[in-house]
Amino acid sequence: MSQPGSTRPVTSLLRDWRGGSQEALDLLLPLVYSELRHVAAARLRQEPAGHTLQATALVHEAYVRLVDLDQLTLTDRTHFFAMAARLMRQILVDHARRKRSDKRGGGATLLTLDGVAAAASPPAVDVLDLDTALEELTTVDERLARVVELKFFVGLTLAETADALHVSHATVERDWAMAKAWLQRRLLGPKGPAHS
Repeated sequence: MSQPGSTRPVTSLLRDWRGGSQEALDLLLPLVYSELRHVAAARLRQEPAGHTLQATALVHEAYVRLVDLDQLTLTDRTHFFAMAARLMRQILVDHARRKRSDKRGGGATLLTLDGVAAAASPPAVDVLDLDTALEELTTVDERLARVVELKFFVGLTLAETADALHVSHATVERDWAMAKAWLQRRLLGPKGPAHS
């Protein structure tokens, strides 16, 4: 996900934006747009066919929410993408809730847990179940949940995730293994996907 030479300008622009520069914000979007769109497209590829939310809409909604957040302190490029991941997750969950509500309880939005499930072709999991599981995991171990968000929703590498969380690469490897095992038990269990 890293692009040589891209870390410094984004971090510098984030610093300037935090200092109140609207120009910095205007310059930031073109630098991060293609990566945000790549992340959004990857997440939406895991949605079922016929899903109505498009990658461009997901990126735009996440960016609007980022800009509108009061007292947002983004320290660097990795932190920016971590916050974008959290917002994309919220947008997908909100979208799934609206869709389920529109269908009066039916029409669960499913996605696959690529990189989380150990199976050759990962089973589909309801996005609302994943959100609930991540909330539960946050109460068990917040860092494990952050690792999942950064790896699954942003697509950061283990090294980038370690940098974002200010921990060692070995710690993130252990956390990722523990988080995957926890999610497999919680979401897939012995009888397939849970629908709580």
